[in-house]
Order: sequence, then structure tokens, then C-alpha cells
Amino acid sequence: MSECIFCMVANREIPSKVVFEDEMVLAFDDIAPQGPVHTLIIPKDHYADLGDGVPTELFGRLMDTVVRVAEIKGIDTSGYRVIINSGRDASQTVNHLHVHVIGGRQMSHGMVNFAENS
Repeated sequence: MSECIFCMVANREIPSKVVFEDEMVLAFDDIAPQGPVHTLIIPKDHYADLGDGVPTELFGRLMDTVVRVAEIKGIDTSGYRVIINSGRDASQTVNHLHVHVIGGRQMSHGMVNFAENS
């Protein structure tokens, strides 16, 4: 998908600080980090979000890569947050499935209060 920024990152059309890569996924540091460690993991193939027919094997690879990134970044024992925003109402801003791995500091509870729509 030529207009997708994460497809352009995966295709090396846009430079990124690569943390890990294999034949299915690419992990790279976020350009606007929300913590000392903030790495994004994307599938190399384009999937808009979790509801876009993501194969089970790919989802497993994404989760395996979360653990690998945490080890590479040295946050595997201290703890880290894993976030997948899926869709507009979840504040997904890039329509390419991606996993956030955030850590390197004490996280707040960060619970969101959802307001009922009337």
C-alpha cells in the first residue's frame, strides 16, 4: 500500500532505527516516544488493524517479537506495556496494524474512564 507510512518504513522508503527484523515483522523505535523505551512492531505486509484478517501465525510472531524487543531493550525484567490500538475510536492514528512496546520507567495505572454516549 504505497500511501501507508508504515508500509514505506517496512519497504525502507523512510529511514527508521531498526531494533529487530525478520521475514514477517519489523520493530523500530517510535519517533515520538512516550517513555525511555518506545518501540513499534509492524507486520511487513499491510493489515489495517486487528479485524483485517491477520493470520494466527503473524499475530503469534508479533507477540514473540514483543518479548524479543523487551529483551533487546533491557526492559524484560523490569516490566513493559504492550498496546495495540485497533480502529479510530481506539485512537489508532496509522492504519497499519502495529504494536507499541513501552517501558524503561514506572508506568501509571493509566486506566481510561469511558463515558457513555447518550
